[in-house]
Amino acid sequence: MLTQDKKDQKQINWKPIIKKFVAVLGEKGVVQRKEELLTYECDGLTSYRQRPPVAVLPRTTEQVAEVVKICNQYSVPFIARGSGTGLSGGALPSENSVLIVTSLMRQILSIDLENQRAVVQPGVINSWVTQAVSGAGFYFAPDPSSQIICSIGGNIAENSGGVHCLKYGVTTNHVLGLKLVLPDGSIVNVGGQIPETPGYDLTGVFVGSEGTLGIATEITLKILKSAESICVLLADFTSVEAAAATVSDIISAGIIPGGMEMMDNISINAVEDVVATNCYPRDATAILLVEIDGLDIEVSANKQRVTEICKQNGARNVTTASDPETRLKLWKGRKAAFAAAGHISPDYYVQDGVIPRTQLTYVLKEIERLSQKYGYSIANVFHAGDGNLHPLILFDNSIHGELEKVEELGGEILKLCVKVGGSISGEHGIGADKKCYMPDMFSEADLETMQWVRQVFNPQGLANPGKIFPTPRTCGEAAKASIQSFPGVERF
Repeated sequence: MLTQDKKDQKQINWKPIIKKFVAVLGEKGVVQRKEELLTYECDGLTSYRQRPPVAVLPRTTEQVAEVVKICNQYSVPFIARGSGTGLSGGALPSENSVLIVTSLMRQILSIDLENQRAVVQPGVINSWVTQAVSGAGFYFAPDPSSQIICSIGGNIAENSGGVHCLKYGVTTNHVLGLKLVLPDGSIVNVGGQIPETPGYDLTGVFVGSEGTLGIATEITLKILKSAESICVLLADFTSVEAAAATVSDIISAGIIPGGMEMMDNISINAVEDVVATNCYPRDATAILLVEIDGLDIEVSANKQRVTEICKQNGARNVTTASDPETRLKLWKGRKAAFAAAGHISPDYYVQDGVIPRTQLTYVLKEIERLSQKYGYSIANVFHAGDGNLHPLILFDNSIHGELEKVEELGGEILKLCVKVGGSISGEHGIGADKKCYMPDMFSEADLETMQWVRQVFNPQGLANPGKIFPTPRTCGEAAKASIQSFPGVERF
């Protein structure tokens, strides 16, 4: 376990910096006590922890800008943090950094139903947007499994997805404009209220930049009209291969479901143990959840066709639900799958690779082979429609050396995804966890080009340092390197 380097810690005199923070935010807006700072020492990737020297809690764009200006004046790194639900260490503090927490910036600033727009602060919880407009027949499409707690600012940083990203796209497809605080403290607006604006697509550049280009303080979102009809189908299979083949066959038939998710037997039983939906057959090797939405006549025709495809591929049963209560019940287990895994294993390590749909059968077989090779059970629950895998590697972190082995296994899965033409991340981001695998996917020229963009926005490297990009000093082989750029970070 690594301990903090006391010598390095003394390099910054925090007293004048904190005094200026207090002048901007007040005493309650600055967190200094060590026991209170424990809250912010990690995000959803709890394996790595670094307690920040100080955390600040701004409420307005102007306060964020003043805080960043102070950081820039003293050349102090800063990291933006929302709800802390990220799974790649994106909000992990670096040593001698300021954590800028946006959780108090939770106002829905305006709603324009006529033009299908909503402007929100970054601390607004994802599900609040839909709650605010659902009475008028609208909703916000991106719906990560953590949507009842994850914030829009974090969704922007990681370009989050969700079960409905197959048909409706990830966060970037639903962001029209941003008010940004750049790393020098200046405030700029990119994008706007309309889908297409002249010039470079700086909104698209910023979404998914993981806090390395600045902080979004106001976000203009696109909201959608709710579908006339929605139907959810649950099909259970005796083989993962049959379920995977069904996914490809549904898309090949010209049907684009609102969402299409797969869960294996481990996930099914974990969910039933915890949530008790009584909908998922415990003896199924795999299940598919397929949501079809649109006009009544379209949904009716597609429901019949999807049922036929499932049966042709060997589905034992196909259950359909059109009423909201039953549909919610069918989705409840999928939404709770990550939490349920925590009840069957002391710890789990989740990865986020993407593969072509046609490679599902091969890759799932390879994941099972790797599971047996390393000796760890792997629960598979994922966005099958767009090939976004979420293998949950079950292990016991209290056993010395287990985490390193599990990270190595996770790295093998990511390399497998790249090998078949996929990606090392679909929606969780790169953060601190996967940056050493970037060279497996991108050439040196590719990575250098990305760094040019980062340098334009963030020339001093103060905004979320040590994330996304590998360096020769910090990235050796596999997952061991993911910790080395964070002196003082403790491995748990």
